[in-house]
Amino acid sequence: MPIEVDSLYPAHLTEVRRRTDRALAAHGFDGLVMFSGCAGYSFLDDRTYPFRANPHFAQWVPLGDAQQCFVGYVPGQAPLLCFHQPADYWHKPPELPTGDWLREFRLEVLRDPGSARELLGLAGRRIAFIGEWQAGFDAWGFAAVNPAALLDELHYHRAVKTPYEVECMRRASVLAARGHVAARDAFRAGASEFETHLAYCAAVGQRDEELPYGNIIAFNEGAAVLHYQHLRRERGVPRRSFLIDAGAQFRGYAADITRTYAADDGDFAGLVAGMDALQLELCAAIRSGTDYRDVHLLAHRLIAGLLRSAGIIDGDPDEAVATGLSSVFFPHGIGHLLGLQVHDVAGLARDASGGEIPRPAGHPYLRLTRVLEPGFVVTVEPGLYFIDLLLDEARGRDHGRRIRWDAVERLRPYGGIRIEDNVVCTAGAPENLTRDAFAN
Repeated sequence: MPIEVDSLYPAHLTEVRRRTDRALAAHGFDGLVMFSGCAGYSFLDDRTYPFRANPHFAQWVPLGDAQQCFVGYVPGQAPLLCFHQPADYWHKPPELPTGDWLREFRLEVLRDPGSARELLGLAGRRIAFIGEWQAGFDAWGFAAVNPAALLDELHYHRAVKTPYEVECMRRASVLAARGHVAARDAFRAGASEFETHLAYCAAVGQRDEELPYGNIIAFNEGAAVLHYQHLRRERGVPRRSFLIDAGAQFRGYAADITRTYAADDGDFAGLVAGMDALQLELCAAIRSGTDYRDVHLLAHRLIAGLLRSAGIIDGDPDEAVATGLSSVFFPHGIGHLLGLQVHDVAGLARDASGGEIPRPAGHPYLRLTRVLEPGFVVTVEPGLYFIDLLLDEARGRDHGRRIRWDAVERLRPYGGIRIEDNVVCTAGAPENLTRDAFAN
């Protein structure tokens, strides 16, 4: 039977409070206030940008669309949720929160966000503010605004997800897998990039602004653009390949999944199958005590081996990695932490006091350099692309002698391949949230 997510929430909040108590004591604060944020306005306009709640706020309460709300916390006391419910006839006011999780909070309803000042009990205490600062808070009496040392500690420990957080990400993965299947079927039925995107959103049940990031839906050469941002409307284009990088959210926690499909059998389909096999090998390497930098370098060696076996490069795979030849075809990092943010915080953190663990030389885009621990949720996303800019640079260097340009020209119209799963590091074998979601 599926886990009841609310049953996991009290233990989650207990752990969040424990981490917060320790951080507050270490940095000399009596408590903190987390502001959910508010939507900003476009320049010279009365339209707002899509709203994203402050992830610190969202870790405490599952309210992703709650603007101008506050969580106040002092160790030893039940946290206070100041929920903003304005009197408004231009927009539908947010409904009061419900759910078993609310039993852990004291709830105060605000008509005006300014009334939170007295409710939060700031007088006589050193209270840290976390969130996007507003000019109206200047006179409230906060001891510090987003203090770096406090944030470093909170971010560092946030990498270890609680069972509640992992369950939220399981559910986000199920939603995203449902959308991926619908998008694949739409592509095969002749839909445009834009129509494929609409099929994805309909299957997931989330609007664009509710997704964790803008969907990457690329046909053919577009798959060589790592963050391809267009959704072409044309239907009658040739169909050689399809890359979709798209996620979903559940209670603010993200899934981040990529799949690549070949329209027909042939060399490119063989490359996709080879990438899928090596991607599973990399997922199996997500083990407690493993340096994630080693996973990244393993990915380069495996991809270099695939390039050689496919007749795209010549020579030894290890040499291809050492000389940077593999980076011509795989220029990004193997993955990142995942959670309340798609690229979750503290991926490079040396420890809770700050500082960074360096990336491997020659690999500037890796987002995670930490040693894996149980509770880390990471993406594993090897890629192989035919990027004109990088290929043109390689042609004029020593790399050019080791690239089989006839194979490149044959495969360039397919754009590229990326396969991405979300994997939980455990005390034993890793849990692949993505493969499990597709299997359901």
